[in-house]
Amino acid sequence: MRLGLTSFGGPIAHLGYFRSEYVTRRRWLDEGMYAEIVALCQSLPGPTSSEVGIAIGLLRAGPLGAFLAWLGFTLPSAIALVLFALFVDRLGDQAAGWIHGLKLVAVAVVALAVWSMARGLAWDVLRGPIALAAAAVVLLFPGAWTQIAVLVVAAVIGWVLLRAPLPAAPVHLAVPISRRTATTCAALFVALLLLLPVVRLASPAAALFDSFYRSGALVFGGGHVVLPLLHAEVVRSGWVTDERFLAGYGAAQAVPGPLFTFAAYLGAVIAPSPCSNPLVLCDLFSGNSWPPNGPLGATVALIAIFLPAFLLVFAALPSWGALRKRADAQAALRGINAAVVGILLAALITPVATSALRAPVDVAFALGALAMLLGKLPPWFVVITIAAIASVLR
Repeated sequence: MRLGLTSFGGPIAHLGYFRSEYVTRRRWLDEGMYAEIVALCQSLPGPTSSEVGIAIGLLRAGPLGAFLAWLGFTLPSAIALVLFALFVDRLGDQAAGWIHGLKLVAVAVVALAVWSMARGLAWDVLRGPIALAAAAVVLLFPGAWTQIAVLVVAAVIGWVLLRAPLPAAPVHLAVPISRRTATTCAALFVALLLLLPVVRLASPAAALFDSFYRSGALVFGGGHVVLPLLHAEVVRSGWVTDERFLAGYGAAQAVPGPLFTFAAYLGAVIAPSPCSNPLVLCDLFSGNSWPPNGPLGATVALIAIFLPAFLLVFAALPSWGALRKRADAQAALRGINAAVVGILLAALITPVATSALRAPVDVAFALGALAMLLGKLPPWFVVITIAAIASVLR
């Protein structure tokens, strides 16, 4: 819980906090074990820092330890974002200014994320074109399935063209779950991915669960990369407006913990509509609406987006050593990571920049926020400062 209250700065900073807490201070892990856990989680879809926490909790105290580690890291920011969702409309006349300021901060945050990820994952003559091509395709044919297709094609290109020497032999990790449990988790991960799009016709909560489960299951790189997937699911469906989406994303920069708790905000602000489809069984809890929102919607969205992380960590940790030795798997992952940079670049262009930058003064505010972030000022300070100034000047 202490890390959940103090871990500002995004996934890379989170990994530093984890190392300080679990390797240096508590000595639950040595450097080699921690490095292997980070390497594994960076190879999986989903929120890397949360998966590292889940893996450490699993190794330390079994499945219950994994759940408690996730809960302590996630709950503070989730509560803060749900409260923001419930009270943002009560800010009065200044609400529009605050929301626009949060959108301008989102432009700076995503631009910095694109630059940082490109330097590490797409900064050569082979991966750079993959990233740019991915951005072009996603901009031309927006949609969640386009992004999935781009990742699949990038994996094939990486498998063919991006072979590299294998890393050093992995450290042995003694995992307190059986191979049968790991196999069951892997099968459940795939089954939910395939069946939820069908089951969503039966219930508003199932539809919400499906959208957020797929976003958590298919995002590589974690953190900011979930932005385009969530946008495709909740904005294009009409559940959330562009303005509310980007305002919540900006607010998510001001709270500690994983960025995936943005899902709790989205689940809370989803605008329900009458459930008129005769094929849909409306939930009793949601008052005959589609889909559920408020605290119930926030809970469904939060559980759904993080469930793939649990299933993947439980499935992969016992067999990580074998996967680490496969040159083809590592090459495919390099191609996927390059495409992820391109998908995030497309999200920076639209909806982030096109929705927020309406006048030269907006560009000035966004550049100011970017300068503050590059100057290593805390993200929460940047969010509050830019949003406050924008609320006064708007």
